[in-house]
Amino acid sequence: MKRSISLVVSIFLPLIALAQAADTTAAPTLLSLEDAIRVALSENASVKVADKEVERTGYARKGSYAALFPQINGSASYQRTIKKQVMYMDGGGFDMSSMMAETMATYLLPLYAQHPDVPYPTPAKPDEGESSSSSNEGFSVGRWNSWSAGLNAAMPLVNAQLWESIRLSGQNVELAVEKARSSRLETVNQVKQAYFACLLAREAFAVYKSAYENALENFNQIQRRYNAQKASELDLTRAKTTLAAAIPNVYDAESSVILSLWQLKAVMGVNLDENIDVSGSLDDYAKHMLYDLGESSGLSLENNSTMRQLAIQAEQLASAVRSQQYAFLPTLSLSFNYSINAMTNDFKFSEYKWSPYSFVGLSLSVPVFSGGQRLNAVRQARVQADELDIQRTNTERQLKISIRQYLNQMETAMKSYSSAESAAETARKAYDIASKSYNVGRSTLTDLNDAQLALTQSRLGVYQAVYNFVTAKANLENTLGADFIDADGNVQLNKTYTR
Repeated sequence: MKRSISLVVSIFLPLIALAQAADTTAAPTLLSLEDAIRVALSENASVKVADKEVERTGYARKGSYAALFPQINGSASYQRTIKKQVMYMDGGGFDMSSMMAETMATYLLPLYAQHPDVPYPTPAKPDEGESSSSSNEGFSVGRWNSWSAGLNAAMPLVNAQLWESIRLSGQNVELAVEKARSSRLETVNQVKQAYFACLLAREAFAVYKSAYENALENFNQIQRRYNAQKASELDLTRAKTTLAAAIPNVYDAESSVILSLWQLKAVMGVNLDENIDVSGSLDDYAKHMLYDLGESSGLSLENNSTMRQLAIQAEQLASAVRSQQYAFLPTLSLSFNYSINAMTNDFKFSEYKWSPYSFVGLSLSVPVFSGGQRLNAVRQARVQADELDIQRTNTERQLKISIRQYLNQMETAMKSYSSAESAAETARKAYDIASKSYNVGRSTLTDLNDAQLALTQSRLGVYQAVYNFVTAKANLENTLGADFIDADGNVQLNKTYTR
């Protein structure tokens, strides 16, 4: 008797401590499925990254339009001459050296007199045997400092390849938006899977807890009968064993509830220490398990994110082919340049004389020969388009198989639910009969334990059937991609999710 009491105390103490700890903590925040999805769409990391990618490609698209506008650049330069150039001039029938000497004495000498710091050029002496028609005497030209500043602008007038590349950048934005929608669809599906797993874990915990309570009640009854010498020690021992075996199942189910909540928090993108819980039960979804499987032939992949991405990629490859073909066409561009220059021997900026220079012009570029580079680039783009077409056909085939698989799972779950629900009702009646029969001595403890096991398994089978249905339905909805699409078939990323 003492051993029995100690066993019951050891069983109840952990549960009592757990209940007291639960009473001291604050009540968790209950979340519906819609609430969990809305939180995930605003906090999930993959959704945030996808939105940033949309923003990045938007900026890239705006940057591509800049190629259509004039590209204006300014420039400035300074050069210091280390060694001046020497100019030589040839004459015909007259002495070039004497003419140069006379010219320098008449015109240059007064100028150099005003700037004594500038060395006076010394004419080179002619070599012996030099013809009188030429002279080896040269003079230095240029000045020590050269300054220049300018502004140049250029813009394309006719460039078909550039226009096609701008169109391609717009398709990159469309692809990024569709990838963001795909990320949202995947996040919604993950939240659904995690949410339904929480509901299943809670139902399993309730079933195992009910089985434990039944085992405890049976143990108490058998112990009272044993004390009254109406039950054998074997029955009491079996009752103890059944009660002890029910405890690990309760703890495992409780651990599953905690782990499933952690998984839900991780998918939602919230802190794992947040005190939240799921509302409702799987019974609420069992009421909506009627699904017209006859309409499966009308299910379309039109809004499937993978197929839409492949369609956008096909458009991109078509644009790439046209872009490579446009490389054979001539291009026309407009250019403008304005610059000012000054050459001095000092650093008196206020006395500088600046000489302006400007021009405007048209430039025509006609591709003639590139060794087959452009032709091979067109062929390469066409091969990529063919590869994508093969991939699209295979992907469509696989997605149709997935749709049929999910529909088959849903149909099997509906059939299993009907049979499991009937079995659970029958097992409940059988357990009640076995319990009453055992109390009056008309059945054995083995019959009672068998009835309890059948009741536990049948109840778990009911919830498992509902779980299989809702998870298959969530996967089907994700494959069809019906969410985040407006009435016109356009992507609507800021849509508020409603079931």
